[in-house]
Amino acid sequence: MIVVTGATGNVGRSLVAALAEAGEQVTAVSRGVAPVDLPGGVTHVRADLAEPETLRPAFDGAKALFLHDGGTGGHGLDTRAVLTVARDAGVARVVLLSSQAVVTRAESPSHGGAMRAVEDAVRGSGLAWTILRAGGFASNAYAWAESVRAERTVAAPFGDVGIPVVDPADLAEVAAAALRADEHVGRVYELNGPAAVTPRQQAEAIGAALGEPVRFVELTRAEAGARMSAFMPEPVVATTLAVLGEPNAAELRLSPDVEAVLGRPPRTFAAWALRNVGAFR
Repeated sequence: MIVVTGATGNVGRSLVAALAEAGEQVTAVSRGVAPVDLPGGVTHVRADLAEPETLRPAFDGAKALFLHDGGTGGHGLDTRAVLTVARDAGVARVVLLSSQAVVTRAESPSHGGAMRAVEDAVRGSGLAWTILRAGGFASNAYAWAESVRAERTVAAPFGDVGIPVVDPADLAEVAAAALRADEHVGRVYELNGPAAVTPRQQAEAIGAALGEPVRFVELTRAEAGARMSAFMPEPVVATTLAVLGEPNAAELRLSPDVEAVLGRPPRTFAAWALRNVGAFR
């Protein structure tokens, strides 16, 4: 049996579906109280990574774990305690969804530093491990869904600066492979998209999926920072703006790892937009 934490997120939902389709027994873990829509045969357990003891029922009979930080970026997460509970229950393998920032923004405590500590805990857990380092997510475009529905508008900074965002479905497929096959043990995969895509191009792709033009409005750095500060701490805002506005060479590098694992190129942002166009209608 395979335990998937963060099972209601963009990666987790796709991973649960992929594993269930492959015939695996799956326990989906989330901390929310809202009803959860899961494939038939999948067990749902409510638990909180911040309270490792709550995970014991989920780990009963499990052999592998997909570990997602729950959107914390590793902050406030006692990864060693979580993995101790998993190991004591008989879990033998862990696949961690980490961040490219571990290497590209290693100097930033808000990005690379916190996730480096999580990775170190996974490596020292005694479990067979695989680490997936993701760059930007195509699904970050959901932040524009309300303005696209209401006004057919996307507002973002750095309109013509692109990074190679990854489709969460690709991440999920790589995770499914790593959870099921020994060949991925001890590997670190960097996962991103097939080409850099700018915010302006993303707006165009959403418009193409809708069959209607979507207007792009470029925010200044200050305007974008003010919007982000409503839901991000200031250090996170500063580093995020740096990644979006001045991506370094490592953040622009096109990784071969999705294709190496899956035997096909990573999906484009346009393909993601077409598949998820319902969110923007």
